[in-house]
Amino acid sequence: MTILDVNNLSISFGGLRAVSNFNLNLKKGELAGLIGPNGAGKTTLFNMLTGVYNPTEGDIYLTVGKEDKEKKKRLNGLAPYQIAQSGVSRTFQNIRLFKELTVLDNVKIAHHFNTKYNALQGVMRTTQFYKEEDALNEKALKLLEIFNLHNKAYEMAKNLPYGEQRKLEITRALATNPRLLLLDEPAAGMNPQESLELMELIRRLRSEFDLTIFLIEHHMQVVMGVCDHMYVLDYGVTIAHGDPASIQKNPKVIEAYLGVD
Repeated sequence: MTILDVNNLSISFGGLRAVSNFNLNLKKGELAGLIGPNGAGKTTLFNMLTGVYNPTEGDIYLTVGKEDKEKKKRLNGLAPYQIAQSGVSRTFQNIRLFKELTVLDNVKIAHHFNTKYNALQGVMRTTQFYKEEDALNEKALKLLEIFNLHNKAYEMAKNLPYGEQRKLEITRALATNPRLLLLDEPAAGMNPQESLELMELIRRLRSEFDLTIFLIEHHMQVVMGVCDHMYVLDYGVTIAHGDPASIQKNPKVIEAYLGVD
């Protein structure tokens, strides 16, 4: 069963065609990678999938609903918050935390559309408000514990080391209860040991949260080590897709990264 169907997705900015006829069928539980040289259109593709950009052409369909009542939902034209509510969450190439909030509040804020009290109950501090807030705190702390950040729950996000800020951003994405998680260069800026730990963490997240994961990554050890399937973009065009072993040997991929003599 596919959870994400992308058909002939394209986008142009003026006369520049940034992504051209991209196709993708992500199966439930799959861990897929997207690679390509700088400027290939990878983040632009993520921006289309999450509603930041509206595609010029093509369609995006997400499988939503419970197993016995699943259906395809078209994501084209939806706002980012509507896509997040549908079950797609993401991280960013450049970290976008609420740096003046605590670590805990960064996670809690991502869960806001799942709360069951209204604005009036929040102002009046009703029993329902406190019940929901207690449950939200508990869930956020459990998520932070997975990333070994629970001991820093009340620190300001801006005071975390870079690697932990990356982990916090992934934690915040998980707080939306996604079906599909998009990771934009999660290993960027991490040292070799942190990158190895990240590989294990990504595998664990897929298993424990029943997630489908699609990631962009320049760190070849990470992307080759965790992905079942890979797609390669060059100047917005898909030049290869397949398992990691075949991608490593593909002449078009080698040429795109290293050039030819």
